[in-house]
Amino acid sequence: MNQFLSRCLLSVAATVCVVNPAMADEKVNKAMSALKQELAAQGQPRLEGDQLYFGSSKINGDFKVVDKIKEKHGGTATLFVKEGNNYIRRSTNVMKAGQRAVGTPLDPSGPAKAAIDSGKPFYGPVDILGKIFQTGYEPIVNASGATIGIYYVGYSLE
Repeated sequence: MNQFLSRCLLSVAATVCVVNPAMADEKVNKAMSALKQELAAQGQPRLEGDQLYFGSSKINGDFKVVDKIKEKHGGTATLFVKEGNNYIRRSTNVMKAGQRAVGTPLDPSGPAKAAIDSGKPFYGPVDILGKIFQTGYEPIVNASGATIGIYYVGYSLE
């Protein structure tokens, strides 16, 4: 077990594991940085109804960016959209029953949602649709400073 994971698991017993991204796994950090750079190059994030845009590029149902991250860095990538109190996968390469898990929610009782709801990133191990992943989640914030979604990257630990 790597040093980061053992520290995180030990802290879970006492509290939610909200970890500074600087302590996260190096490949998670690199993939997260690449995901955010790819999208920032397209423009500012915004919501139009339940549609996520970066600049003029609609993200819902478009898998080019998440697939590019997987191709270059391995692992998985997702863009979640805030809908009410939930975050829903709208662009992902996370698979469920052999298909992209589009439309599935972020675990509403999980540590990542708790961190994002507090405006903070979450880096640590998470159960995603029944498999454990080393993950990074960061808020997608619009020009007004409101959280409108989540950037996610992860690597299977199984």
